[in-house]
Amino acid sequence: MIFAIKEINNSTELLPGIKLGYEIHDSCTSALVAVHVAFQLSNGLEPEFNTGDNCSQSGMVMGIVGESGSSPSISMSRVIGPFNIPQVSHFATCACLSNKQQYPNFFRTVPSDNFQADALAKLVKHFGWTWIGAVRADTDYGNNGMAAFLTTAQKEGICVEYSESVLQTFSRSKIQRVADIIRRSTAKVVVVFAASGDVRVLFEELLHEPSPPRQWIGSEAWLTNVDLLRFSFSVGAIGFVIEHAESPGLKEFLLDLSPSNLASSAILTEFWEDSFNCRLGKSPAPGEIMCDGTQDMQKLQNSYTDFSNLRITNMVYKAVYAIAHALHKTLCQSTKSVTHCDKYKGIEAKQVLTELKKVNFTQNGYDVSFDENGDPVPRYELINWQRSDSGSLEMLIVGHYDGSKPVGQQFYINKNLTFMDGLNNLPKSVCNENCPPGTRKALQKGQPICCYDCVPCAEGEISNTTDSPDCLPCLKEYWSNTKRDTCLAKPVEFLSYDEVLGIILAAFSVGGASLTIMTAVVFFRHRASPIVRANNSELSFLLLFSLTLCFLSSLTFIGAPSDWSCMLRHTAFGITFVLCIACVLGKTVVVLVAFKATLPGSNVMKWFGPPQQRMTVVSFTFIQVLICTLWLVISPPTPTKNLNVYKKKIILECALGSATGFWAVLGYIGLLAVFSLVLAVRARKLPDSFNEAKLITFSMLIFCAVWITFIPAYISSPGKFTVAVEIFAILSSSFGLIFCIFAPKCFIILFKPEKNTKKNLMNKK
Repeated sequence: MIFAIKEINNSTELLPGIKLGYEIHDSCTSALVAVHVAFQLSNGLEPEFNTGDNCSQSGMVMGIVGESGSSPSISMSRVIGPFNIPQVSHFATCACLSNKQQYPNFFRTVPSDNFQADALAKLVKHFGWTWIGAVRADTDYGNNGMAAFLTTAQKEGICVEYSESVLQTFSRSKIQRVADIIRRSTAKVVVVFAASGDVRVLFEELLHEPSPPRQWIGSEAWLTNVDLLRFSFSVGAIGFVIEHAESPGLKEFLLDLSPSNLASSAILTEFWEDSFNCRLGKSPAPGEIMCDGTQDMQKLQNSYTDFSNLRITNMVYKAVYAIAHALHKTLCQSTKSVTHCDKYKGIEAKQVLTELKKVNFTQNGYDVSFDENGDPVPRYELINWQRSDSGSLEMLIVGHYDGSKPVGQQFYINKNLTFMDGLNNLPKSVCNENCPPGTRKALQKGQPICCYDCVPCAEGEISNTTDSPDCLPCLKEYWSNTKRDTCLAKPVEFLSYDEVLGIILAAFSVGGASLTIMTAVVFFRHRASPIVRANNSELSFLLLFSLTLCFLSSLTFIGAPSDWSCMLRHTAFGITFVLCIACVLGKTVVVLVAFKATLPGSNVMKWFGPPQQRMTVVSFTFIQVLICTLWLVISPPTPTKNLNVYKKKIILECALGSATGFWAVLGYIGLLAVFSLVLAVRARKLPDSFNEAKLITFSMLIFCAVWITFIPAYISSPGKFTVAVEIFAILSSSFGLIFCIFAPKCFIILFKPEKNTKKNLMNKK
């Protein structure tokens, strides 16, 4: 500060003709001392450090540089704020001080903790660390800084395992408790928002019983403290710190110090005596010597002569120049390139405060300005504690953060980093490993959002990204694979000619049709034989024709359903079966009529001759044709994809369209079958010569039994087996008819021709 004031006092451009005076006070990091000094400065009662005739308006304070800590700065601002005395801090970073409602007179040259917290959260997120521990100083700086960090971290999806506070004045038991938490924790990354003194007591405790390797993330308040480099377990520490800067001439100024110019400053006297371990102007204590003037600042090796890490120093330098520029705007006027300043002009601190809000200048290549909250543009350096060739720890600049740049370009790393344990491998610090594709995150009860279980996706759902919060259902026609990370098209299933069941049913269908045709051929070749003529050969051939169609109609049920096949399969089956049952019914009626015709005086055959028989068959069949036509016109069967029977596959089937139409077709067939069965039962006790009724009775019993059992089997069978059941019912009833009605006759025709005579047929028992 003294260096900056002397530069300004010697400047011909800034405050020419005006000399700034100053007072320096040591708050001893105590808020109480800082408040006491603030009251003294507000009252203007303190004697000035430098006295002389050049000082005007003695005792009136126009601005205060300080304090270093946030808590003392808050206390000072509350005292001097009502007096409108501007306060420019060089190291108080608490975000709370940006509140102009509470601290209208506060400015700072160091960025707010809000910016640092945001930068640290982005840093943690950049390395993929989502599970961290948090340690803060129990001060305004630590509490507010950590609160800002945790708020930003939460937005970035970072979770905190623990959040503890430390303070160098805490009892050792409290420090031990925090150290034990760090040792036992599963989080490998620890973010510390504290002053160097608070961090020192924590590190000293951890030194007694080292914890597992930890990745330390630090705030600028302790990360630049070279005294902490002695803790080797902190190797790899990373954090953002105030920009390093050099002030030309500062080194020479600081080293140009001799015993002759120490008398006026108790602070410099104490510094000299401590640095050289000697005493000035008083009796030395045992083991000490008198300062004899041979001490040389050029040879002194301590933090005072180390100019490689000047960060806070530059913030003080900027703060002094900011107040000087505000004074310049208040006291000076420029006319024709000549600046004139009136040092006797009466000004108030409020005027300086107003001008301080507007300052915007460049000093030694660094811009200085304040936003509406009194904060500068945030700029940081990213430093990393790395092990040097000698084995000791050193600070290296590995990146930068510039808040003036667009989002996404503010933070960059330009050098290799060392992480915990001095390794270059990036450590992992997560509560859980990432959930792979095929699973979703399920939060653990009572745990932060970063702690979760990886739950496999249910059937029909997938997740194709890592750490997916939800599983997405596949579309209706798709199903998840075994890994649950891809939706695959469901296989389409229908009764096809390529599978065993389809081949077997098709073979029986073709075989039944072939058997029926062969029977028809036998009957045709022996059409003049008594057994063929006696059983109404015309109805027999018509029945064989309809049975052939019944067998072949089952083939329409096999293969991929189409619009035509769906309409054809049910209507063809319904019409051919009605034709078949109508023929059977006609044959039954013929048996009954034929018996009655043998009775004396009976004239019944003329009422049920061949024309009437044909008309009966046509009439019954026409009714079914009419039912099927109405069905097809109103709501025909159509091919559809059934997605409800199976989860993993699609059943391609024929939707009935109108269930009423379907059951009307079956009901009409059943009605005719029952009617035929009743007539056949009535005719079963006729004389053996006319006993085709017995064969019809057996065939109708089989037919009715098959279709009665078909109904529950049809309803309960899933998928393609529904079609198989329907085909089985068609084939079973068809084989029942051909075997019961025609097999005995073919046996007589082919193997017992001696019984195929009119005499034998007319022979009654």
